[in-house]
Amino acid sequence: MEDHRISAKSIAEQLGISRELVGSIIHKDLDMWKLSTKWVPKCLNTDQKRQRCQSFEWLLEFFRCDPNDFLSRLVTMDETWLYHYDSETKQQSMEWRQTGSPHPKKLRVQKSAGKVIASIFWDQDGILLIDYVPKGQTINAEYYSSLLVQLKDILKEKRLGKVTKGALFLHDNALAH
Repeated sequence: MEDHRISAKSIAEQLGISRELVGSIIHKDLDMWKLSTKWVPKCLNTDQKRQRCQSFEWLLEFFRCDPNDFLSRLVTMDETWLYHYDSETKQQSMEWRQTGSPHPKKLRVQKSAGKVIASIFWDQDGILLIDYVPKGQTINAEYYSSLLVQLKDILKEKRLGKVTKGALFLHDNALAH
């Protein structure tokens, strides 16, 4: 119980019993299973949670008026950091937990040396645009405006109906849970 990350193989070696017997004891007698951690990038504060709820209530009300029109016009955008490597794999972070226990959580504590930010635009029919920000470039008003011009050109080419009806643009800049 002191080390929730210990492997069944290590327990078997330490006790001098078979791996199968260790598995039987852990699963049948102790009712424990090894679960992976659930990564949570950032905990939102109360104001951020309230603001997010208000935004989604507005969207839900708009959706209720005409669901088909809403979904056909919606274009969503978000950014994400893509890291070249993760210091701890999912397998490495697994812990023994009893059935019904919540998944353990971990916050990202160390970023990798190499990373790139990707801006992704999509609608109900799929991805419209993925833009990888060049190294040294910051997302400022000029850069963001150029992305919106690219998106408009893609919408004219691939989704003309969105341009004529008026696209509804959702850019959620809060970190996801």
